[in-house]
Parts: sequence; C-alpha cells; structure tokens
Amino acid sequence: MKVIVGLSGGVDSAVSAWLLKQQGHEVLGIFMKNWEDDDNSEYCSSREDLVDAVSVADHIGIDIEVVNFASEYKDRVFSYFLAEYQAGRTPNPDVLCNTEIKFAAFLDHAMRLGADKIATGHYAGVRETDGRFELLKGDDDSKDQSYFLHRLTQTQLSKAMFPLSEIPKRDVRVIAEREGIPNFAKKDSTGICFIGERPFREFLERYLPKTPGEMLTPEGEHVGKHQGLAYYTLGQRGGLHIGGSRAGSGEPWYVAGKDMAKNELIVVQGREHPALRRKDVPLVNTHWIAGVAPETGNGYGGKTRYRQPDADCRYAPADTAHALPTLHFNEGQWAPTPGQYAVLYRGNVCLGGGVIA
Repeated sequence: MKVIVGLSGGVDSAVSAWLLKQQGHEVLGIFMKNWEDDDNSEYCSSREDLVDAVSVADHIGIDIEVVNFASEYKDRVFSYFLAEYQAGRTPNPDVLCNTEIKFAAFLDHAMRLGADKIATGHYAGVRETDGRFELLKGDDDSKDQSYFLHRLTQTQLSKAMFPLSEIPKRDVRVIAEREGIPNFAKKDSTGICFIGERPFREFLERYLPKTPGEMLTPEGEHVGKHQGLAYYTLGQRGGLHIGGSRAGSGEPWYVAGKDMAKNELIVVQGREHPALRRKDVPLVNTHWIAGVAPETGNGYGGKTRYRQPDADCRYAPADTAHALPTLHFNEGQWAPTPGQYAVLYRGNVCLGGGVIA
C-alpha cells in the first residue's frame, strides 16, 4: 500500500514513518510548509524542522517532498484565527489546521500522488465498523490527541492511518533511539503551529490594534486597565497586572468574562470563584463524525479543553428548551471558553463536538 506520511521534523512522525516502512508499505514523506511571514525570526523553527525531516527520511530510506500550503493556511486557518480573536473569542487553530490543511490540502495532494492512505504522528486511532469509521482515543491517555481531530469527516478518516495509536510516548522515544533516528531526543513542539515559541501577545499585536479599556469585578469595581479584549482569554491568570486590592481577598485574579459592547474585561479573585464554573455549555458549529448527532441523553464524557479528563455529561440537541445543542455536565466545568471546542466521547470513541458559545 502506498502511504504518504506528514513528516514534521518531530519524533512522533519520524517513528510513524519508520513503523510504516517496517510493515512493508511504500512510504513517501511530505514536509508541509504552512507559514512564511517570519521564517527568519528566532521563534520560527520551520528551517530546523525541515532539516530534521530530511535527515529522518534519509535515515529511514524514504523520499521526501516539501509542499507549500502557506496560502491555504492563511485563507482557511489564520484568517479565522484573527477574526475570532477580534470578536473576543479564543479560537483553537490546531483543530482547524487538522481539518483544513493536514486532512484536506495535504490529503488532496497525497491522493494526486497516488496514495492509498495518509499517515500522521497523532496519538489517536481509527476503526472501521460496518462501513463506518470511528475516531478513537490514543492508548496513551497523557498524549491522546483525538480532541484536535474531532472535526474529521468519514471521508477523511477513511484515508487516515495513525501508527502511534497503541504506543505510549515513552516507547516512541525508545524506538527512535534504538533505531538511530536522528531526532530521537528532540523536544516536543509547544504552542500554536504558526506562532511557535514567541510571546503570544507580542504576536497578536502585530495584527490586531490595542483597544484599551477598564477591568471590572462583576460588582462593577474598577481594578485596572486592559490593553484590548482580544489579548485575554477566560480563565487567564497571568498578564493582568492588577495590584493588591484593599477590598480583595488576596487571591490571584482571573479573567471571568468580556463585555464587547462596553470594551470591559470582567475579572474575579480566586480560581474557584463561581463565575469561572459552568455546568451547561452551549455549542455552535457542531460536527459529528458519524454524520448524525448523537442520541439525546446521558452516558457521555465531555471535555471543554485539551488535557482535561472526560467529565460525565448529558447531550441535548437544540429544541424548545435549548436554543443551541448543549452539553449538561454533572459538575461545573472550569472556565469553558467561547471559541474553544467542547468534544464529546462515548468511552474511547470520539463522537465530535462544537465551538463553545
């Protein structure tokens, strides 16, 4: 079988390619170049990543191509990213990057090259049951990435392979070192793919102007100034620069809300302030992997952010009682953030999800 693997320069995709080669597949690597605005900056690692990807391909004994998706990325991912921040929401571009680039632009390119399947280094699984494809959690709970893949379609999953689905991360590094794969010790990338390691607000300020305004408590007490609502997200603790308040409890301050019309940032003291917890999480722009919404009722697990344990919840569709499809959690969830994704599971099967309203 001809499998085209996305080689990012990281150890996960490297071991994925090695495993596929060992299994006897015809393997081709592709390095995706998705960002061009500041290739030469200290924060952009794409050149180093390309060198690593080429070294990996050479060591494994496969060909590699470099494909530029920067135009598609700007149109389909980055424009949405900026528009959401400008609207006061907090998007997750990594989810969109998977849907629009890795499993769309890259998949289309791979099919033109005659691929039977594409593969990535994600910690997730895919299973075919009665002609339908299911997205599964990766066996390594600490690395499961199904959250980022929850918007894939039946067609996309039918062409996907995840060689690391059953392998713990620690074993991936062991395999890489044992086989002499040159990037076995490379640290995992962090941050949003196109931002890299640069300070986040500094990056946003290049694209979105400052619009200073007041920071208020829910009771209306003025406690400081903000630099622009786009630069803050619900649950944020750092970067608020609020001094000690005489009337305050002495606990840290957190962002609890935004009033876009008044350009006001609502802040509270204490991580367990009730304003930071919600049991009911309404969704917009829902996507269900099976092509149909799940059945109404209990028995589901949900998460409103990556790395959060699944929390027991009930799914309710939009009806006379709910203007929007809603996840009703048994326990209040901490800082569900508009623009981020809430993802629904039944056991280890990822059903899909939606954007938090």
